[in-house]
Amino acid sequence: MANSRRKFLKNVSGSVAALSLAGNTFAQEQTLKKTLLPAAKVAAVDKIRIGLIGSGIIGLIDTDAALKVDGVELGAVCDLYDGRLVRAKEKWSKDLFVTKDYRELLARKDIDAVLICTPDHWHQKIAIDAMNAGKHVYCEKPMVKRIEEGQAIIDTQKKTGKVFQVGSQRASSIAILEAKKYFEQGVIGELTYVEAYCDRTDAKGAWQYSIPTDASPQTIDFDTFLGNAPKIPFSAERFFRWRNYKEYGTGSAGDLIVHLLTGLHTITGSIGPTKIMALGEVNYWNDGRDAYDLVNSFMTYPEAKTHPSFQLYTRVNLASGEGKGGFGIKLIGTDGAIDIGWNDFKVKTLKRSAAPGFGGYDSFDSFSAQQKEEFKKWYKDKYGDAKGGFEMGKTIEFTPPAGYDDRVDHMISFFNGIRTGSPILEDATFGLRTAGPSIACNISSAQNKALNWDAVKMKLS
Repeated sequence: MANSRRKFLKNVSGSVAALSLAGNTFAQEQTLKKTLLPAAKVAAVDKIRIGLIGSGIIGLIDTDAALKVDGVELGAVCDLYDGRLVRAKEKWSKDLFVTKDYRELLARKDIDAVLICTPDHWHQKIAIDAMNAGKHVYCEKPMVKRIEEGQAIIDTQKKTGKVFQVGSQRASSIAILEAKKYFEQGVIGELTYVEAYCDRTDAKGAWQYSIPTDASPQTIDFDTFLGNAPKIPFSAERFFRWRNYKEYGTGSAGDLIVHLLTGLHTITGSIGPTKIMALGEVNYWNDGRDAYDLVNSFMTYPEAKTHPSFQLYTRVNLASGEGKGGFGIKLIGTDGAIDIGWNDFKVKTLKRSAAPGFGGYDSFDSFSAQQKEEFKKWYKDKYGDAKGGFEMGKTIEFTPPAGYDDRVDHMISFFNGIRTGSPILEDATFGLRTAGPSIACNISSAQNKALNWDAVKMKLS
């Protein structure tokens, strides 16, 4: 493995020199700050009319982002709660077509594409129905609730030829795409380890969302919401806080670890891990939920053409006491690290001395006086005056421009795919390769054992 790692570094070393990361001068506490420039551009504008299915929090946010792309219009909205349909007309147009039956939306000939922003357990059914109805699909992450649902979406996309994009905007973030360039140039040496986390602190971050006072069986089609989940009496908590329940969502792992894997796979070109071990529990939010609010997982990634083998540690904590929450992916290599926030990142490098040095926390002090003198002579003959240790290189900090929204860039990618046939990075295959290992964290936690993942076949093995 060491030889293959050296071969990987040799393949990229020729272009490392092209990056003026630290030049030839290493100095402590030097920081270079750069502003990232958005690269996403809207293709030739042909009008595209979209339909929104699921007009909750993400539905509103996704639609607003989509409507910032030139030539995109909203034609219809579907939701199971009357109040959201009223709000859609208030927000976008009093003449907007609204319905509680997504099939009515799909039957409209004036709708070209749909945004699927429903609970996870409806993703597969609506996505397949939409593509079969001739609609392009933007489906929120995770792509599926159950791993075994994914292949049918892949097959339907291939059969229909419709554009399908998963809605984790990390794949289009300028920070992720710029960090990818640095990784590919090998500036941090050989990748050995990745730390990735997503922490939250307050109640809303833990999905304790507001429930309207008029929520009732008269204003909400609860039976349709349940879909293939077990039939139960009406529950406003389950409808508006569905992420807290395993029957409808995928919890912290499927909702948030999938973001981390999307960024990691985009940067490294990886198709996924081979082994997954996770621990999950309801640690703090004892509000009747059964979906974990704390998940720690470990994954092993095998060597591939685009990266050496490495280990990944991920964490989601919905009750962090640090008071800041946050999101991060840190790629740690032998010669540096890339530390990524949401749309910003830092690159740090180090330079090791060719000489090991001696003294300090070292066996040298245990030598006799005579042996110390002989050792010093031997060291000077071998290394000259070179000192050991390492020196840190210049840090480069990248920040996004004011007002930058990676979700808009992700929408541009989707609509460009519809207009020009340009490649969709986060297609159904990519989506299953991030959703699958994320969902497997829940399975590993429940079964209290490590799981083997086949990243090529996209299934547990």
